[in-house]
Amino acid sequence: MAPRRISVSEASRPVLPRHARLKFDDTRQRWVILAPERVLAPDEIAVEILQLCDGARDVAAIIDALAAKYAAGRAEIGRDVVAMLQDLADKGFLTEARETAP
Repeated sequence: MAPRRISVSEASRPVLPRHARLKFDDTRQRWVILAPERVLAPDEIAVEILQLCDGARDVAAIIDALAAKYAAGRAEIGRDVVAMLQDLADKGFLTEARETAP
């Protein structure tokens, strides 16, 4: 089953799809996203954002956390975070968290 493509907004709850995982690669000495036949090496800021993409937080909460941590303007951070997450979603590295059945 292919991952669901998402249109990232502040209400989205992004998570890596089951076929991809974020891990520290000792050989490369950097974080990578591993997926079947693909490896993506995100920069440090992208890694920090991806570590917050746990499926429980929405994008608004991720933006708020980063704005507080870096004492930066929420609007600017919001634009950058949404753009980065949308790019990863378009490439198949992010999907929307599914609701759990009660």
